[in-house]
Amino acid sequence: MRNVFLVFMGLLTLVSCAKQPKKRVLQGLAQGSYYAITYFDDENRDFQRDIDSIFHAIDLSVNLWVDSSIISKVNRNEEVALDKIFIDNFELAQQAARLSDGYFDPTIAPIVAAWGFSYKNGDSITPQRIDSLRGLVDYRKVRIEEGKVVKDDPRITLDFNAIAQGYTSDLIAAFFDSKGIRNYLVDTGGEIMAKGGKPNGDPWIVGIEKPADSWDSERIVHTRIALRDKGLVTSGSTRKYVERHGKRYSHSIDPKTGYPVEHHLLGVTVLAGNSAWADALASICMVMGLEKSLPLIESMDGVEAYYIFVNENNELEIFATEGFKTLLIDD
Repeated sequence: MRNVFLVFMGLLTLVSCAKQPKKRVLQGLAQGSYYAITYFDDENRDFQRDIDSIFHAIDLSVNLWVDSSIISKVNRNEEVALDKIFIDNFELAQQAARLSDGYFDPTIAPIVAAWGFSYKNGDSITPQRIDSLRGLVDYRKVRIEEGKVVKDDPRITLDFNAIAQGYTSDLIAAFFDSKGIRNYLVDTGGEIMAKGGKPNGDPWIVGIEKPADSWDSERIVHTRIALRDKGLVTSGSTRKYVERHGKRYSHSIDPKTGYPVEHHLLGVTVLAGNSAWADALASICMVMGLEKSLPLIESMDGVEAYYIFVNENNELEIFATEGFKTLLIDD
């Protein structure tokens, strides 16, 4: 009987060892930035080709830098069949636009291009030029009907850059879900989607970067957050900007004015149910600023935010919503 018990315990040990998940890390460049993906898999599968295929599909649909992408063809008013990726991004962008009363607007593309943040090098910026382009910025003047984009003005163009990377992280997360992966951290250029945690039960630990002096400054972790089953995105003005005549302009452009914002908010990190929505909300916060965006953030269930700004004494200061504070990690 003792031998049977020992054999049984030995089998349990073998089964237990066989089911220990293996850690996999995938890293590379995509969408003009980096990606870093960590997941634990009982079967130790390599999903690199699948991930590459997802990035490729995103590029062919909503990448402004790809001349043959669906969004590029839509912007040129060419006949093109819309795919699910494009429709998803369009609908998310329209939802964000309605929620923010136009502080988020996917038709801002011509002004973004004029300032030099997009696929053009930037036009000559004058008040007259901005005024003329503002007439093309209105999310209410574009829609999808019978599988086609319909514009009130054919000169209207679209830009999904404020949600596309977050959407990419969500799409990769959905792929992992379909494969039975229960613990993963997907980071696509800073747009993060997390599920589960580490095999020992610990949550994922994610750093929030300190605002930088310039685009090439050393990356320094300002604080850290414990993350499970949420999307997390940081948007900031200290690395993404253009300089004209010695003045630095933020990449966060107010669709209502056509000009980059000039408030004291340096960066905001938003926690939401998925990465695409966190991406959109972070962009909204950067345009609206702390005072205007905070009531919006606090009105939504499951959404939290962490703001970094410069106070009236030119000192770095933070404000975190109550739910966000509970996730911060003390060093």
